[in-house]
Amino acid sequence: MLSRTADNLYWVSRYLERADFLARLIEASSRIAALPKTYASAQDEWQSVLIASGADETFYEHFPEPDEASVIAYLAFDARNPSSIRNCIEFARTNARAVRTALTVEMWEGINSAWLELKKFEAVQKELGRIDREELIKFLEYVKQTSSLYDGSGYRTMLRNDAYYFSRLGVYVERADNTARVLDVKYHVLLPEQEAVGGSVDYFQWTAILRSVSALTAYHWVYRESIKPWNVADLLILRQEMPRSLLSCCDNIVRFLDAIGNQYGRQGPAQRHARNMKRRLESTSIKDIFQSGLHEFVDGFVTDNNRLGTEIAEQYLIG
Repeated sequence: MLSRTADNLYWVSRYLERADFLARLIEASSRIAALPKTYASAQDEWQSVLIASGADETFYEHFPEPDEASVIAYLAFDARNPSSIRNCIEFARTNARAVRTALTVEMWEGINSAWLELKKFEAVQKELGRIDREELIKFLEYVKQTSSLYDGSGYRTMLRNDAYYFSRLGVYVERADNTARVLDVKYHVLLPEQEAVGGSVDYFQWTAILRSVSALTAYHWVYRESIKPWNVADLLILRQEMPRSLLSCCDNIVRFLDAIGNQYGRQGPAQRHARNMKRRLESTSIKDIFQSGLHEFVDGFVTDNNRLGTEIAEQYLIG
């Protein structure tokens, strides 16, 4: 496979996974911001969303304060934000068009339909002169459905070859980054300093985090008790049966990198680095993580994951 084709497939998956994450993050944060002030600080909530999305630095170039309207506009529809949902969908479609023959009909139609839906929403928004809440909810739901459709169509219809492996690799590299970032933000930004761990604010915010990564039901299945920070961290870091956990993502990254290596007849730095990331997760416990510092652990993971992305690009995607 040409490196350009592999690069396009890899980034289609990353962009759609990112759009899905942003849609879930906006939904979950809207729930918290709508709570009485006794339970949440709306200002802190929207600041935390910017940090989790990685858009906190560029946001202030265009807006003075992170309120609900400006953050949603910037993360969902602003063309000036390279990682907005709007741009993720457009970039995914551009990459998909370049490798149209490598995608199945169902995968292409899912992406193209999302782009058409985006244009329709933008037209309504322009006509109204504002973001309509009801239309926004429908659009965010459509974004999540698009990601699920693309993901499911790829799993059900793609030939198991290098095109499939690069497509899946993009999903898990992006998913690992998203899960790590949202965990780190919760620990350092969402909980007010005067609020005790386990208090009402803590409960609602950890619940929002679980919702943002579709893990609330899974949490109750695994732990069968009220929400506790260390259990949430355990679920999202070390539980391999949880599809969005860091360990599950690393396991899949190793699997698909090995499949690519076997198909091309050689291994490289990306495979070795991915195996090291997985081994470190397997050899630690949630107690060790909290003792050494959740922020330090997650920050180290994000750095490792970024390095892995660079190694994958250098090894396979730069022709």
